Formats: sequence, structure tokens, C-alpha cells
Amino acid sequence: MAKSSKNDVRVRIHTRTRLKLKGSQERPRLAVFRSLKHIYAQVIDDKQGRTLAAASSGEKNSSVVGGNLAGAKEVGKLIAERAKTKGIGKVVFDRGGYLYHGRVKALADAARAAGLEF
Repeated sequence: MAKSSKNDVRVRIHTRTRLKLKGSQERPRLAVFRSLKHIYAQVIDDKQGRTLAAASSGEKNSSVVGGNLAGAKEVGKLIAERAKTKGIGKVVFDRGGYLYHGRVKALADAARAAGLEF
């Protein structure tokens, strides 16, 4: 039997949690994706299938440099500000199958500090 890669395990965990997590108009889903170079966050309304706000460490005109811990904090602040301008105050946090630790935790804490509720 072939050994599962770390990403296969993460995708399986993410699929399992997505059965329970649903983003709505009142409380959209804050989804996090982490790559080796960057970190991405999206606020998604699953009922309509639309991304309402997005931020990443790979944006061109951004002060964020890379997907490290400092970059994750900046992306957390950015996504909270962009969600606030769209009138979104409460979200459901989707950690994307990653452990709530390191960059994912830094992004979540920064988004909370900037005013998002979850």
C-alpha cells in the first residue's frame, strides 16, 4: 500500500471539516491556504459560490513579503479590513485542514485583532 502524502492527509481532513462548515451571507467562511512561499485567505459565501474578499502574501502592491509569520499577520489584517469594507463582521474560520498553529494561527489572531469575529 502506498504511503499518503502530507497533502493527501490535509485534503482528507479539509473535506471532512467542509461537511460541517458552511459559509452563508450573514456569516461567510474565511478559508486559509498555505503554500511554501505564500499564504492566502478568502472570505467566501458558499450559498452563492462567490468570493467576497481575498488577500494574499503574493499581491503586487503589498507590504507583505513572503508567507512567513510576519506575512501571515499582514494577510490577516488585510483580509479583516477588506471584509469590513464589504460590511462583513462575523465569519466562520476554515483552517483548510492545517493544524491551528504557526502561520494559520498568526493569520487568525491578526484577523481577530483587526475586528473580525469568529
